[in-house]
Amino acid sequence: MARVGKRYQSAREGIDPFKSYEVEEAVELLLSLPKAKFDETVEVAFRLGVDPKKPDQMVRGTITLPHGVGKTVRVAAFAIGEKAREAEEAGADIVGGEDLIEKVQGGFLEFDKTVATPDMMGKVGKLGKILGPRGLMPNPKLGTVSMDISRAVTELKGGKLEYRVDKTGIVHMPLGKVSFGKEKIIDNIKTLIEEIIRAKPSASKGTYLKSISITTTMGPGIKLDPGKIKELVT
Repeated sequence: MARVGKRYQSAREGIDPFKSYEVEEAVELLLSLPKAKFDETVEVAFRLGVDPKKPDQMVRGTITLPHGVGKTVRVAAFAIGEKAREAEEAGADIVGGEDLIEKVQGGFLEFDKTVATPDMMGKVGKLGKILGPRGLMPNPKLGTVSMDISRAVTELKGGKLEYRVDKTGIVHMPLGKVSFGKEKIIDNIKTLIEEIIRAKPSASKGTYLKSISITTTMGPGIKLDPGKIKELVT
């Protein structure tokens, strides 16, 4: 049986497991719980009333939260010539063409996101088995394959996130850091809730937002009241 630490146990005792909290109340409670020795990430999980096995019920997209998520994003850009220069000026951490592709094939993965110009994708496609399972493959639908590579890099460095419902109907996303404080975390969750509601597939019937919970890296979950969500975003 797994041991539960004293800090976690103390935090769990401060949460009513049978209650669904309003967003502001939940964030205040989360920030009042015993802290870890590092700046924890605040996370949110949505359980959606969709069947991810059906293509017309897939929930997927990108979003940039108003206050970011407090993480430094390392961006690799597959580009050559003038576009490589544009990527570098926009702040890309690693820029290259076939040399970068060979480096990745050799095991180099010191980056968090990738972008590419369309003319590079024929060659970047070789990396599908390496980048694909890690969610790192450039994708035109997500704006990471573009001739406007400067903008693509800038958006990723600014905290642009990809979200996608998993096979169990869950969307799990970071919301920022505990150090952000109440107002910034609420701003971020409001923006994300609006996006998830906007992304509801027309084929989804019945209750869409089945449950929502927030937590910190080392903390217990706090359930939100889905019935109060529309009040938050209107």
